Amino acid sequence: MARRSIGLSDALYDYLLANSLREPEILRRLREETAGLPAAGMQISPDQGQFMALLARLMGARRCIEVGTFTGYSALAVVLALPPDGRLIACDVNEKTTAVARRYWQEAGVAERIDLRLAPAVETLDALIAAGGAGTYDFVFIDADKSNYDSYYERALELLRPGGLIAVDNVLWGGSVIDSTANDSDTEAIRALNAKISVDQRVNCSLLPLGDGIMLAHKQNS
Repeated sequence: MARRSIGLSDALYDYLLANSLREPEILRRLREETAGLPAAGMQISPDQGQFMALLARLMGARRCIEVGTFTGYSALAVVLALPPDGRLIACDVNEKTTAVARRYWQEAGVAERIDLRLAPAVETLDALIAAGGAGTYDFVFIDADKSNYDSYYERALELLRPGGLIAVDNVLWGGSVIDSTANDSDTEAIRALNAKISVDQRVNCSLLPLGDGIMLAHKQNS
């Protein structure tokens, strides 16, 4: 028994990966290529990618949305876990980094199952709602500009079916969420969303110390 989550030393994290990670070779290569980029810190960890893939499998997800794609690791991890008719809409604004994503998606044979939309994500999500998409999606992953997190969350909640799931990344923000001297707009936006979800009766929630913190919000059935 333990009264709190265990801290992970480098050695213990290595043990965790050695005893649970089943990373396909194509994902490993994508992760290693991304590690050489200037913005490599935006990449999710492989154990987080595997966790989200497991969530998608457990839910029987078929229709997914990703807000913030970067080089495509998380999108690829999730799509590989979907059934053959599963699809994912990827929202991003960076043509250069998503070109890396497209290359790996093509190699993995799933490019036709990922609809990359290069536009501000709020515009893309609003367009999906306007096209009748409300209540039709299973899973939404939010990992983009933090100042718009609340806007993404509200639109994601509208697009989700009852019983659908939102996963919000970076909600511990390197520990800055509890640093009283950190009052920048990104940190404030993350704090505000964490506080909001914790009391939002539209969802069941759990904040997990995975990666940089991931908040799960499960849309209530009624």
